[in-house]
Amino acid sequence: MPKPTMHDAEAKKAMDVRLARIEGQVRAVRRMIAEDEPCGDIAQQLAAARKALDRAFYEMVSCMIRQEPFSGEKARRAHAEEVAELLARFG
Repeated sequence: MPKPTMHDAEAKKAMDVRLARIEGQVRAVRRMIAEDEPCGDIAQQLAAARKALDRAFYEMVSCMIRQEPFSGEKARRAHAEEVAELLARFG
């Protein structure tokens, strides 16, 4: 069974923008630590970055689910199990 990939150019662009934003948030955390910012402010920025990463993760899972339907019950079941395992492991 082929592994799902992100083929839609708009979805790729949106994911790239999302990841660039996350990258900026992480850089901001590093700067805040270096500049001895208050721990509460740093924690807030970390929470925002974590939430953004979660949204990126769920977008990838959504990408897996939206792939073209598999032919046959066995293939569909295997695909559903793969998605469920991913969510159980990392979600």
